[in-house]
Amino acid sequence: MAKTLTLYTRAGCPLCEDMADAVQTLLAGSPHDLAQVDVDADATLRARYGWDVPLVFDGDTELFRHQLNLPVLREWLRAHP
Repeated sequence: MAKTLTLYTRAGCPLCEDMADAVQTLLAGSPHDLAQVDVDADATLRARYGWDVPLVFDGDTELFRHQLNLPVLREWLRAHP
């Protein structure tokens, strides 16, 4: 079953852009998608995460933040074929 990971990001964030590129590359060929959410577009998200981006979530579960955690993403992909 296809799932969508969520990348919390903000405009002009090079780390966010790098994370998006890396995750999208690793998801290529899988049925899964990456949704990007700008924390600055929502006051609640901005208050919750502030400058603490990028973050990658599966639903309400945080998988990793700031840097790609390749072992975690690979394990997630194995668990969600």
